Amino acid sequence: MLSIEFENDNFDKNEKVLSAHPVSTEVRSAVEAQLAALEREHDVTVLFACESGSRGWGFASPDSDYDVRFVYVHRLDWYLRVDARRDVIEVPVSDDLDVSGWELRKALQLMRASNPVLLEWLRSPVVYREEATWVARLRELAVLYWSPVRSYHHYLSMAHKTMKTHLRDGEVVKYKKYFYALRPLLAARWIRECGTVPPMRFAELATQLLTDAALVDELNALLDKKMRAGESATSAPWKGIHAFLEKELDAAMRYAPVHVGDRMTADLANDCLMDAVLHFSERPRCAGVT
Repeated sequence: MLSIEFENDNFDKNEKVLSAHPVSTEVRSAVEAQLAALEREHDVTVLFACESGSRGWGFASPDSDYDVRFVYVHRLDWYLRVDARRDVIEVPVSDDLDVSGWELRKALQLMRASNPVLLEWLRSPVVYREEATWVARLRELAVLYWSPVRSYHHYLSMAHKTMKTHLRDGEVVKYKKYFYALRPLLAARWIRECGTVPPMRFAELATQLLTDAALVDELNALLDKKMRAGESATSAPWKGIHAFLEKELDAAMRYAPVHVGDRMTADLANDCLMDAVLHFSERPRCAGVT
């Protein structure tokens, strides 16, 4: 298991909710080595790599996995084939590293469909690799193609499933399941009240949206325990948080997000793909790659 010293001070002075994104230098080096090995093995260029799970959301436990997600591009000849080829790279979980990535064309197709997961990747506070010019372009496209309807239903579905399966009244609860319901419900509220792409970070959502001081205090107490306990740690239900979740889910289910018109055409995504493929096809090939 990769080791990391968990920091005691997890409070951002600009926020009222605890937050931590613990990634050690050792882990960053291991991630970079893995990405470089994948580039050599598959003859691709990694454009962007980030944390997508609890370390990106800001409420990781000391033993949380590192959920590394990336977007990559092939050379031109890979795209000039009659038969479709595999557009995902996945690595078996090892040393707490869970690493997988999407090929750029796949990522752009999902972006046009306003895939909420990809939008979160591009807004992650923990970035391992970034081709700045190209990632800036992806982030601009992500906002242009964003659908509040698709995003809202994604977050509502996540919260509803978690509460129905893991947060029933009177049952012992895993700490992390509270946040697997809280974060999507606050993201859904952000869409209702702000009308923009919600932040990935839980602390940012909670700081901007929650005004009940007692609830914030209870959240911070739960966060403190969650950040120091193992992933499987449990407790009796937290009544204030549980009551908030039920009320918030009811409000979320009664809201109908409004379609804001047709999305952008595929032209911008097509241009991005073509420009990136031509640009990165010019890079030198790794030794042994034909």
